[in-house]
Amino acid sequence: MFCPNCGKVVDEKAIVCPYCGVATGKNNVSESSNTLAIVGFILSFFLTVVGLICSILGYKKSNEMGGKGKGLALAGIIISSVSLVLSVIILFSSFATIAAIIGDL
Repeated sequence: MFCPNCGKVVDEKAIVCPYCGVATGKNNVSESSNTLAIVGFILSFFLTVVGLICSILGYKKSNEMGGKGKGLALAGIIISSVSLVLSVIILFSSFATIAAIIGDL
């Protein structure tokens, strides 16, 4: 590739010409992010089931994006799963307590 300013040969990956310092027009910075992974992670704290679904979709999307957002998606899946298990345990123990109270009446 040639520099648009000085005309010297520069590397294809160069963002700035090493000779004159002018931008080559290449932008190697990827601005895309795995939004589903981010949303899934945040929602896993508040809306567990929705967070789990978004995190799973974000995890699948991260495989297509070269691993981008995989950590957040995995964290969202783990947090949502633990929250769901704890919610079920609390729900069943509450029912058992209520049944015991009603049985004593």
